[in-house]
Amino acid sequence: MQNKQQVVVTGFGALTPVGNDRESTWQALLAGRSGIAPISRFDAVGLPTTIAGEVKGFDPSALLDRKRERRSARFSQLAVAAAREAVADASLTVGAAQGGVDAERVGVVLNNAVAGMDGVEAAVDQLHADPRTISPYFVSSVIPNMPACEVAIDLGVRGPVTASALACASGIYALLEARRLILSGEADVVLAGGTDSAITRVMFQGLSNMGALSKRNDDPARASRPFDADRDGFVFGEGAVVCVLESAGHAAARGARAYAEVAGGALTSDAFHVSAPDPTGAGAVSAMRRALVSTGTEASDVDYVCAHGTSTRINDLMETKAIREVYGAHAYDLAVSSPKSMVGHLIGAAGALSAMVAALAIRDGVVPPTINLDTPGEECDLDYVPHTARKTDVRAAAVNAFGFGGQNCVAVLRAV
Repeated sequence: MQNKQQVVVTGFGALTPVGNDRESTWQALLAGRSGIAPISRFDAVGLPTTIAGEVKGFDPSALLDRKRERRSARFSQLAVAAAREAVADASLTVGAAQGGVDAERVGVVLNNAVAGMDGVEAAVDQLHADPRTISPYFVSSVIPNMPACEVAIDLGVRGPVTASALACASGIYALLEARRLILSGEADVVLAGGTDSAITRVMFQGLSNMGALSKRNDDPARASRPFDADRDGFVFGEGAVVCVLESAGHAAARGARAYAEVAGGALTSDAFHVSAPDPTGAGAVSAMRRALVSTGTEASDVDYVCAHGTSTRINDLMETKAIREVYGAHAYDLAVSSPKSMVGHLIGAAGALSAMVAALAIRDGVVPPTINLDTPGEECDLDYVPHTARKTDVRAAAVNAFGFGGQNCVAVLRAV
């Protein structure tokens, strides 16, 4: 029986490298289809890495009028599209006058990691060519809170609207913050998730100089290979995923279906390095354990871990060690998989996508695979669901997200 104070997800919207909506993304992930391809957003000739996970076929002019399109950056445009789908999926109407939820009781928590990097890079080029061509909307379009604000403007939301940046943990933390807003009584409904779009020459050169990106340019579909012995770095991607959260009582009162409960989670810091994870996994272990304890979830209750699984040497090994330490012998009974094997790393949207994957795995009783896992890497000895999706009952799932700066966020989702 549902507790009316449970916070549940009633809608999803997604634009990813494998689909421009929720269900097409989900079916592509189940099919093990890769969305990694040569970069088309700019001329990548001369860069060490020339592949990415791009959102394909997205036309902002079909979504926004010309003025709004010109004033907004791509990460906001993707967010608006995902939010519209999420609201429709949840059968949610904003505005009491329209017979829906009071707009002042609806909030937005929409996080990102690198904000409007593409707009900044373009503006710098304009500055050198002709400063007069820089848009008066340049500053407002690239700042980190703008996707959340654009979604609020688009939907007429007047409740709490916020954005925070936790690097690659941003997208999943949004759900925990949204949950707090609902449980504190500050909102009845919150749109939560993540968005990022920073496929630019400067970003790729910087990450390449760091040694973070895969250089498997001749075989893009096989470049992202979490937990595999031949992994050589992550694949940079873009996208947006937005979820509709509300209390179970509120959802039931308006006749909405719930995908899963967002039971809670935890946030910790490595306090170790600006980009490398603590190889001991201490911070990740702490976040996983606190997430289980705070939600009253026994390790043996968890059926699926949607892994951070970036395809980098250190991260995949650290995450495996941390899962083993937290789950003990049960670690070998878990299904563990990484959507990044197919879409690459969506940065600020990555954790929100993982939350959607966990919720749909609970809904459908199937776990998407980790593709390209031909030979497990040294000490990577868990069940990573290689190559092919697997039918299995998922009653509880944990979502891991670890970001630059040592930010570790873990959420627990449960069946309702």
